[in-house]
Amino acid sequence: MAATSKILYASEPTLDVAEFRRVLVESGLGESRPVDDEARLKAMLGNANLVLTARLDVGGKPLVGVARGVTDFSWACYICELAVSASAQGLGIGKGLMDEARRQLGSSVAISLISMPNAVGFYERIGMNRLADAFWFGRKS
Repeated sequence: MAATSKILYASEPTLDVAEFRRVLVESGLGESRPVDDEARLKAMLGNANLVLTARLDVGGKPLVGVARGVTDFSWACYICELAVSASAQGLGIGKGLMDEARRQLGSSVAISLISMPNAVGFYERIGMNRLADAFWFGRKS
């Protein structure tokens, strides 16, 4: 993919489940998400109130990145996924999606997420601070 391709960032609350699944798989996040459970993916999208996309500005406008989150639009936002297709990684799309989230949420909303181990350096490079005091109840399935 050419680094000169223009990227279009947008809010897409009705993002197609198949496109979402494809980017999860292509990004590597498919290994830790229920990509073979379409109903659950649909619920994940339908219950998120922040779905941001990155699309190439070429014919068909292919999806290359997604940020999905839940927020009160006032105090806090949790980013559930930040996924960029492997073919588009390294082009600034992950940072662009996080910048778009910050723009849409405004400076009074804090953003948190749980990083995959191989992405920690990315979040540090874009200026996110590590939290030592986060807690987690794991899911059963």
